[in-house]
Amino acid sequence: MSESVNEKMGGTHPLNNSSTHLPERGETMKTKEGLDTPSLNNSSPRLPITPSTHPPSSDIAIRVDHVSKKFCRYLRKSMLYGMHDIGKNLLGMSTKPDTLRKHEFWAVDDVSFELHRGETLGIIGPNGSGKSTILKMLNGIFMPDKGKIEINGRVGALIEVGAGFHPLLTGRENIYVNGAILGMSKKEIDEKFDDIVEFADIGDFIDTPVKHYSSGMYVRLGFAVAVHAEPDILLVDEVLAVGDMAFQTKCFKKMHEFLREGKTIVFISHSMPAVQGMCKRTLWLNRGKIRAEGETREVVALYSDEMNKKAGVETHTPGTSVPGSREGSGEIRIVNVEVMDGNDTPINVVRAGGVLKIRVTYQAFEPIRDPHFQFGIRDMATGIIVTLVDVNSQNSLIPEVIQGTGAVDCIFDPIPFRPRRYGLYLRIGYPTQAFDIWDDGDCRFIVSGVGLSTDTGFLYGRGDLVGVPFRIEHRFGEGFNNVAK
Repeated sequence: MSESVNEKMGGTHPLNNSSTHLPERGETMKTKEGLDTPSLNNSSPRLPITPSTHPPSSDIAIRVDHVSKKFCRYLRKSMLYGMHDIGKNLLGMSTKPDTLRKHEFWAVDDVSFELHRGETLGIIGPNGSGKSTILKMLNGIFMPDKGKIEINGRVGALIEVGAGFHPLLTGRENIYVNGAILGMSKKEIDEKFDDIVEFADIGDFIDTPVKHYSSGMYVRLGFAVAVHAEPDILLVDEVLAVGDMAFQTKCFKKMHEFLREGKTIVFISHSMPAVQGMCKRTLWLNRGKIRAEGETREVVALYSDEMNKKAGVETHTPGTSVPGSREGSGEIRIVNVEVMDGNDTPINVVRAGGVLKIRVTYQAFEPIRDPHFQFGIRDMATGIIVTLVDVNSQNSLIPEVIQGTGAVDCIFDPIPFRPRRYGLYLRIGYPTQAFDIWDDGDCRFIVSGVGLSTDTGFLYGRGDLVGVPFRIEHRFGEGFNNVAK
């Protein structure tokens, strides 16, 4: 195994000369489950904080070569180990980085991948799988205990809410602090200051200490600074999830601009539609190890099936409409989803301006009073939910108490979206409690023809949720013959 650590702000230092095989671009690798998926190893070197001292390797932006990182579960023991390692380093003795001591564990274990310029890599996995640790090593916050990381280009990162900000300083002052951390000069920040403030869109709060900011305002300011630092490589953790719909849309549009400019993005998210909309290639981590890597759709399907099995939810077979990714407490379950036209004919293509009916069949295992049914339509290109219908007995003819099996139809007449691919987000529950959530990572229908909306992809050209005409019908009884409209 080839091992190296990041020693200085100049590059990497090899510990030995043993070679490692990295598959060529397009070469097939086996997942841990034995399934063939295209390899992600198609890119090259450079280390997080500063440029590599080596000449650029073709069009490679990032190379992660057999990297591992370990942590200790307990603070006191961790501090003791740290002092012990510092002492050994001062004496020129080896600290045995490949050996686990008591209470230590591998947060990242023997991970390798490459990424070319202009590519986007998605990293998915359950909480605690090592995703954020990978990003922090790419950004130079952590140094790997084993292996080598090489980076070619300036790195901009949005990893944690509030990272790089001083809580007692104002937003204005923190722009200069954060910009300096990202490698921007004062002159460069002065020239881009107005653009940063405009992109962040936090108004008069720019002169307020950031300790009074909401998490969404932190993300707005952090992302605005990161993208205006003009990075060659952008690292984005799941912090975008705390932003509102309008800002998420703005961020995804900006990231797509980056890709068109030939820049590289590493994107972490628990939203499978967002990953599918942004990334052509995806890495699935589990307990610090690579479980699968390759084309995003295939990896997401493997990951979703695995998560469903752990949650005790049956996974769908090709051609059925049984939900994929699921969450919730389970008092009500979505048992079937159908996409139809106005004549109840199943469809997967609807003409712009036509009628779209989404039928959700549910099973309530106990009497449930006044649940909310939410129907969301997600733009698969950006991963953003563009419209969300929220109904219950107070604003529709859904019964106040539901039990047993029934169906709720959400009918959009007409459907005003521009031609493109759309998925579904479905939720049953209360505002503070979800009984069942289906966040579908697959395209469920395509809008064809000439759309009624603007080039922004939204009716009226707004960046927020779209107000779309709809009506609700509730079906119940034998064969759902009874309909409340």
